[in-house]
Amino acid sequence: MKELNPPIRCILLQPDSPFHGIEGTKHMETSIVPRIYDGSIADAELGIETEAAYTMAKRVAREEGLLIGDSAAAALVGAMQIARAADEGSVVVTIFPDSGGKYLSEHFWDETA
Repeated sequence: MKELNPPIRCILLQPDSPFHGIEGTKHMETSIVPRIYDGSIADAELGIETEAAYTMAKRVAREEGLLIGDSAAAALVGAMQIARAADEGSVVVTIFPDSGGKYLSEHFWDETA
């Protein structure tokens, strides 16, 4: 996409610490890096807090009726941070890598916790 439209920016979203609870994601500085990973593609990196992802997953379920997983919620948290800082007229796109169905037994859904 960047070849067709050079102003496009790709931003790497990852957990903000090595000890996180965002299932399916990697804190790249402290992980075994997959051979398919090419860090040169990202124009910037943004760390996402685990609690922010959990809070977003619950918010989206409650307010939008979408059951997304914690890594999808982390992607949304990052996209919203980027959108707030973007110029007017910018377009922000993210990918939701998971749904929340397999995470229903996770503790973050518990409203009493």
